Amino acid sequence: MSGLSGLSRGWASGFAGMLIFSGSMPATRIAVSGFDPVFLTALRGSLAGALGLTLLLVLRERRPARGDLASLTAVAAGVVIGFPLLSALALERVDAARSLVFLGLLPLVTAIFGVIRAGERPHPVFWIFSVLGASLVGGFALSRGGNSDFVADGMMMAGLILCGMAYAEGARLSRHLGGWQVISWALVLALPLMLAIALFTAPASFDGIALPVWLSLGYVSVFSMLIGFIFWYRGLAQGGIAAVSQLQLLMPFFGLALAALLLHETVTGAMIATAVGIVLCVAGAKHFSRPGPRGTGAFTRPRGRA
Repeated sequence: MSGLSGLSRGWASGFAGMLIFSGSMPATRIAVSGFDPVFLTALRGSLAGALGLTLLLVLRERRPARGDLASLTAVAAGVVIGFPLLSALALERVDAARSLVFLGLLPLVTAIFGVIRAGERPHPVFWIFSVLGASLVGGFALSRGGNSDFVADGMMMAGLILCGMAYAEGARLSRHLGGWQVISWALVLALPLMLAIALFTAPASFDGIALPVWLSLGYVSVFSMLIGFIFWYRGLAQGGIAAVSQLQLLMPFFGLALAALLLHETVTGAMIATAVGIVLCVAGAKHFSRPGPRGTGAFTRPRGRA
């Protein structure tokens, strides 16, 4: 067993997934300039669902057990419908740079759902970092600088909660279903609904849709909804959920850089400072997310298959 090489592959795969996800907010920001957010969510889910179904059929994957359907439904509700729709609605009102600051909380939200689902007892310091991180986000949302929008901020927070839930459920399922299979089955479950909504909300004409909008649609459909998850869940399975999930801490920084380079958006010092503060709080919370030897708070991997 080459544990070291497996761990390295896990980190490399997780890093690739994180990079792909980092482009989601800027790409969604471009896409909503040409498409209605509801139609965009339904269309990207339909395209990704068709690709996921093709993968499952070509590779002749077995159907998931009946007991997995509830968790797969939660994954679909979070990362196929909930987060894409809420973030697209938010990005109609605020720029991508502002929304990316909120992504700094995603690892913490995922950890909290992992605690709830796994019945773990985190070190008390975990909750201190949790409150500090939430306070930073609340203070940022209440600040009057920039294009503050409480409705958009609320939608981003609701989307993060759904996404964190879906990440935790997907991580649990990936241990016995496999990483790419989890997201593919979740996409297939949502496919009938996504197709129906896409048909009902389709615009009368696609004339005048700029090329960057079409390219962004392709990115969020193929990379953000499917390929990113293939790398991400593979990384979680090979490198360990607790360890590899910390790579999400880098998403706000890569996303802010993309927003500045591609969208020419202003990245203020307050945004960077808030993102750094959130990352520090999340890093501390992750360190104390589960008691370890001699009460150090280091994570100990649960028994069973990873």
